[in-house]
Amino acid sequence: MLVGRDIIIRPTHRGLWYEDGVMIRVVDAGRHHVSPERIFGFRIGPKVEVLLVDIRERELTIKGQEILTSDKVAVRVSIIVQFKVTDPVAAIQQVESFEERLYSDVQLAARRSLASMSLEQILTNRNQLSEDILAEVKETAARYGVAILRADVKDLVFPGNLQEIMNKVLAAERTSQAQLVEARTRAQTQQIDAQAKAEIANLEAESRAKAQTLAAQSEAEGRRVKTDADLDALNRLAAAADAYTAHPALLRLQELEALKELSRSANARIYIGFDKHALDGKE
Repeated sequence: MLVGRDIIIRPTHRGLWYEDGVMIRVVDAGRHHVSPERIFGFRIGPKVEVLLVDIRERELTIKGQEILTSDKVAVRVSIIVQFKVTDPVAAIQQVESFEERLYSDVQLAARRSLASMSLEQILTNRNQLSEDILAEVKETAARYGVAILRADVKDLVFPGNLQEIMNKVLAAERTSQAQLVEARTRAQTQQIDAQAKAEIANLEAESRAKAQTLAAQSEAEGRRVKTDADLDALNRLAAAADAYTAHPALLRLQELEALKELSRSANARIYIGFDKHALDGKE
């Protein structure tokens, strides 16, 4: 009975199946049987080798590289790259070491990108470096079976004196921003206060106008009522005069009624048919 051996490949890896040094196929995860190569010293089959390739996502850190910017400022940058092997055959056979090749490609891409940027551009658009590296390396890495998932600047270190200047600039910017926010807040508060005062003034003016209108209407209504009352009194007097003219006896009755009322007062004096001047001379 011929006894071979089993090779177990985990889901995190793929295997490159070589027979007598020739790559035959890519082996997926699982248990795979390898037939014996020799028996009793005689060769009965090809020599089988299985090379495992890790296909998990991994990180590669390109440590501090000192690079000159376009305006000749030395900047030390560290970059972290996340990648995974998508083509195990190309990753093993196209380059000697895909990790070392990836390291070199990212390093050179970072140098080219930084060398084309000024210090101000780096400070104001730090993501540009990551985008440049990703755009340049992605296609190159795909040729040797590696997919770049992301490339980010991990650290960006400037010379000591420049760092101090930058800190002062950043502090000044923060102070300026705070003052700007304070000024905007104060202006908004003043604007709101002015609007509130204007609204209150408008409401007061409207209230005064309404009060004046109501007062004018009330006064006009009072005048109208008084006029109506005066007209009514005049009409009654006119009617009484007409009645007295038509019926003189009514006037006499009114005189008698007035005398009756006067007779009730002890201080009242009634003169009937006497000459007032004669009476005054007698006294």
